[in-house]
Amino acid sequence: MSHSFQFQIEQPDEGQRLDEFFASRFGSLSRMRIANLIEAGACVVNGAVARAGYHMLAGDAVDVSFDDGAPTAMSPEPIPLEVVHEDEHVIVVVKPAGMLVHPTMSVKTGTLANALAYHLNKSRIEEGRWSMEDLAKGRPESIDPRSSILESQPVTRPGMVHRLDRATSGLIVIAKTPRALTVLSRHFRKRLVEKRYLALVSGNVEEEAGSIRAPIGRDPDHLPRWRVMESGKSAETRFKVLERMARATLLELEPVTGRTNQLRIHCAHIGHPIIGDEMHGNCESRIADCESEAHPQYEIRLCLHAWSLAFHHPAGGEWMEFTSPLPADVIRFVDQFRE
Repeated sequence: MSHSFQFQIEQPDEGQRLDEFFASRFGSLSRMRIANLIEAGACVVNGAVARAGYHMLAGDAVDVSFDDGAPTAMSPEPIPLEVVHEDEHVIVVVKPAGMLVHPTMSVKTGTLANALAYHLNKSRIEEGRWSMEDLAKGRPESIDPRSSILESQPVTRPGMVHRLDRATSGLIVIAKTPRALTVLSRHFRKRLVEKRYLALVSGNVEEEAGSIRAPIGRDPDHLPRWRVMESGKSAETRFKVLERMARATLLELEPVTGRTNQLRIHCAHIGHPIIGDEMHGNCESRIADCESEAHPQYEIRLCLHAWSLAFHHPAGGEWMEFTSPLPADVIRFVDQFRE
């Protein structure tokens, strides 16, 4: 079904990027789909096709046309969430191991994004004002497309600021407003956010602390795709030994850069792959690859947990710190090595 919408930009939205405005009005459309729609000319500003990065001015006339006949990957699902903190700007949750952060081409359900799409619009769904099918399409079908209610009651779409691997558990912060998404994204780019992980790695790490510096790049012709290579981008990981066991070491890891699979690649690079890492590890590291006891619906378990997250609040600027203890299934593996 094709839809057309018209918006008149007012002072509060002046300066906002076109793609952010689009996302705030059509909440559960993925960022990739929005980018593709804008690239295809779905957004016209003052009669001319506009780019995603156009900063809008008060008085601009925005016309949006798109077809939502295909089901979206952002369908709300009532999946339980472990919420550590939530306010009107951000939400901090603990992602279980085995759960994807975002839907992919092959996986459209069961992701953190699906769970958040439900959680952030729960009151509307439970009150029966909006159905999950309506929200999945980005707007309630019962609302006349010509009505201004879309502007006053947009779908709340989770703004993913950073990622965790599917097999990694731990803390993740999600923006609830376009403004919070913009601010937090800038803070991540400027490395103003502190992230620390706990990792159970194979073997005995001799140094008490240190830094792993090895460039990471993508090789489309060989597995693993992402690995240490001279032509890669610079990458650095700091580590500190917390406990040594007979055949394993418990580390605290701090990624200075944020390359894909960085912690897993760097640990394997120094000869101490993370327990449970089948992609970058060895036989010793795979002995802990089993179904998670804490989350039996997921099949993947990597002994890597994002236990500490700290950042400046995107609205008030205050420094916020959160921690999450090691999950029970990882503790079980630690205890096995202690024995």
